[in-house]
Amino acid sequence: MADFRPSRSQRRTARINAGLRRVANAPWATEDQYALFRRYLEARHADGGMADMDVFEFAAMIEETQVRSRVIEYREDAPETGRERLAAVCLTDLLDDGLSMVYSFYDPALAHRSLGTQLILDHVDIAREAGLPYVYLGYWVPGSPKMGYKSRFSALELYRGGRWRDLTPEDARAAETGPLDPSPIHEQVAAIQLPRLGRKPI
Repeated sequence: MADFRPSRSQRRTARINAGLRRVANAPWATEDQYALFRRYLEARHADGGMADMDVFEFAAMIEETQVRSRVIEYREDAPETGRERLAAVCLTDLLDDGLSMVYSFYDPALAHRSLGTQLILDHVDIAREAGLPYVYLGYWVPGSPKMGYKSRFSALELYRGGRWRDLTPEDARAAETGPLDPSPIHEQVAAIQLPRLGRKPI
């Protein structure tokens, strides 16, 4: 992460979202979070595996953690109502060597502000403030338009073939040209062999 430099578009995203206020909470689910989660799924992943998740399953996802976790909320003033609104949420695990972004979601009405990118940029800031070397972005499936934004970050590494390695231009192009594996994305994700998070900087 020490080599990460935001692109021009990422700096613009940070400026657009400068009014967001970060609030880090214990892993406890709220009605506001669940309502935002439902709006996000219905707009972005209505046919996905989480589409029928009810409030109890949502609470379990947030609260049943075996590691140090935080629910990081991003709030802002809503001029149209004169009240504060919840714009985005990220469930984040705190590791010895970094932050793992387990799951994030945001208000679909604010999709034009690239909030997925903004949450990553803010987690980079959090990690740097804490002196942590890594931010783990989670799954990335080449060819998935909804995951493609992750490949646009510099100093990115992939876990492939049992080791971490730098993202190559060929990897990045794969995100635009289509999946390397023609099977459905949910099957690809289910087949991923996960590394042990927590590693020594190289």
